Amino acid sequence: MCRFNNEQAMTPGAIKPELNSLLLLVSVLLSACGAPEPAQRDLFYSLAPRVPDAGATATPIRATLLVNDFAARGFLGGRQIVFQTRDQPLQVQRYNLFLWEEPPGRAIARDLAGALRTAGLFEFVITPAQRSRTDYILAGELDRFEHLPTAIRPQVVADFSLTLMGSADRRSLFSRRYQGQEPTAGDTPEAMIEAFNRLAGRLIGDAVRDLQSQRSRLRGTSGR
Repeated sequence: MCRFNNEQAMTPGAIKPELNSLLLLVSVLLSACGAPEPAQRDLFYSLAPRVPDAGATATPIRATLLVNDFAARGFLGGRQIVFQTRDQPLQVQRYNLFLWEEPPGRAIARDLAGALRTAGLFEFVITPAQRSRTDYILAGELDRFEHLPTAIRPQVVADFSLTLMGSADRRSLFSRRYQGQEPTAGDTPEAMIEAFNRLAGRLIGDAVRDLQSQRSRLRGTSGR
């Protein structure tokens, strides 16, 4: 089990051309001293939160809900695991070796769709890969999903917003922001991922309950 270190946290920059000859000489000298250490491989982690049971809705809305992948900017739009440190609070950094299996905005949206299916709020809940006519659209934006390894209490943080709208007129019916933090139980990558999963599961559960509370305001599709 590996632990975090500065080398893993750094993102390598471009090497200046004038250093190429020197670096080549150094590599030759090092190779003469013995076999080089094997290169470290990337480690990919899954975001697979356990969402608390919000309880099934008594009568599903006779409508189809499309849960879109969350929009995200910068590193959050990719698979890099992002972190920030106390001594450089304005600098967003990414781990070199630790990556998400898929972008977190897509993974959170997928798990939210699964939790809504389990809750039975809508008759059908689909994702963008499932092409179908929709009655409602749930859109989200992921603003923060970071590791804070040097905080007084090391933790992970998350911040995303959700908006529910009608597919016909795009009129907003519900909008809310979800924020939270979760302490890590150790200084290993596995402890960080477990904290991300606990936090994502808790926030998704909150979102499902909030959407269930909107049941009386939502209408099914006539003729179904």
